[in-house]
Parts: sequence; structure tokens; C-alpha cells
Amino acid sequence: MHVVVTGAAGFIGSHTCERLVKQGHRVTGIDSFDDYLYPADIKRANAAELAKLPAAQFELITANICDATAMASALSSDVDVVCHLAALAGVRPSLAEPLRYLRTNIEGTGVIIERMRAIGLRRLVFASSSSVYGAKSGTQIAAFTENDPCLTPASPYAATKRMNELQLSAYRDLFGLGVFALRFFTVYGPRQRPDMAIHKFVRAISTGAPITVFGDGTSRRDYTFIDDIVTGVVAAIERVEAGRYEVINLGGTSTISLAELIEVIERVVGKRAVIDRQADQPGDVPITYANIDRARSFLAYSPTTRVEEGVAKFWDWFRR
Repeated sequence: MHVVVTGAAGFIGSHTCERLVKQGHRVTGIDSFDDYLYPADIKRANAAELAKLPAAQFELITANICDATAMASALSSDVDVVCHLAALAGVRPSLAEPLRYLRTNIEGTGVIIERMRAIGLRRLVFASSSSVYGAKSGTQIAAFTENDPCLTPASPYAATKRMNELQLSAYRDLFGLGVFALRFFTVYGPRQRPDMAIHKFVRAISTGAPITVFGDGTSRRDYTFIDDIVTGVVAAIERVEAGRYEVINLGGTSTISLAELIEVIERVVGKRAVIDRQADQPGDVPITYANIDRARSFLAYSPTTRVEEGVAKFWDWFRR
């Protein structure tokens, strides 16, 4: 298959491109190398790894998804599937600049699907987020299912991802677009963005710098290792069908508290954390926890990496 991957030089995108090429697919990657959340040099380092892929199977285009002319050039009639990973991510930054998130995430997705409609391309895998579920009760143990109501996103970022899901559902109803919208649950691993918790904590703890902890450490997350996520993404790319719309959780199936995560990192790094405790932040939710029954059924998805193992793999990569 010929697959277009947006956000190709990012964390999840670069790993996805590598896996697709390894499995014999042809990939056209698109990335703007935006430096809003972190230095563009980090994406360029990822792109340098992608440059090692066979030229016959991989091409990287520098372009912004909001540029309709560039997307018309990149999305040609010989493309089989679009894997749309490009977005402005991050709950806390979205509180500061919500309009930037709306423009990139809503307009950019609109440009992509309008180009797909123009050329009759009707297979799309979309990166959504567990943040669409909003704030559940801190004592809730039941895993989040795709049928749970998603009416109260807790941040502009979460709102854009939920709006994207509705945007894509409308295109299925109106134009027969096939969509697998994958709700990612706290992805981590090698090449993780430097603003994410595990990367920040490993960097600080390893050097003896204090880590900022918001809240009392009882918030819980379903951390999902990058290799497991990419397995799910590639399975979705290979299975998505025109006219079919599905929302699918991709998580690790268990939760760990922030305090427990810090203890895991301390053991892996071999140093104690210096904690700078701050008040809870607006937009943060107390728990995320994925029910992956639908992913198991539709994608044969079965994550295998425990947090302790995944953090150790991240630490090995970080020290290189």
C-alpha cells in the first residue's frame, strides 16, 4: 500500500513510518517541523533516522497541513490510506493559545479530508486522544469505553480532538469516508516529546534537578508504550474500509499513579527524585484508563509492554 503519514517527523509518526516501511509499504511522510511545543531540531533528528529508510519506499515532504496547495500536491490519486497524526498536542499549552489549536487541529484536518474527497480517497486513520473523555471521578475504577459520553472535554486540546471525531463522522455520513479514530492513552517511549512527564522526569532525576509534581500524586494514567501503539496504528491502516467509521481506544489496559510512576523512574535511573510539589493544574484529569475490547476485536491489538519495562527502554534510549 501507499500510505501518507502526517506528522511523520514526530514521536508517533516517525515510529509509524519505520514500521510501515519494514512491513513492505510505501510511505510519504509530511511534517511542518513546527517548533511551537519543542525545538524543531528534535524532529530533524527523527527525520535523520527516517532518511536511512530505502528511498524507493519513503519520501518526506516539508509542508503544513493547513496549506491546501501543499496538501493537493502531497495527496495524489495513487495513495491508498492517510494516517493523520499531525496536530498541536498538549493539554496545558492549549489553555494558553486555544485559537492556535483550533486553527491547526480543526482547519488542518479539514484541509486533509477535503483533499481526500476531491480525489476519491476514502480510507483514513486518525489520531484522537483519551483526553476527549474529560474528567471522570477520581475514584472511578471502570475502564473508559468508546460508548462513554464525551460531552465535557477539560481543555481546548481535548475539545479539538472531539470536534475532529465529529467532523470525520459527518464526512462518513455525507461522503462515505472510512475512518478509524484511535484514542491514544498517554504514549511514551524513545523519541517521546521532551515536554511529556516521563521524558521530563527522567531528564531531571538523572541530573539531580527537581521535578515539578502537580497535585498530591494520586492522579492515574494508562501509560502505553510506543511499540504497542504503533502495532495498533498499523493494524488500523491495514483494516480501515471506505464508509466505515469506528472509534477505538489504544491503551495499555492498566493505570499507575503519578507517585508510583516516579518510584519506577527512581528505580530505573538509580536516583531519588527531588520533588517540587505544586497545586493541580487546570485541564488535568484525575484518571485515564482504557477498555481495549474493541481494539482487540477489530485490530487484534494486545499490548505487551509493562510500565517498568517501557521506562527501562526509554532510559536506554535517553542515555545514548
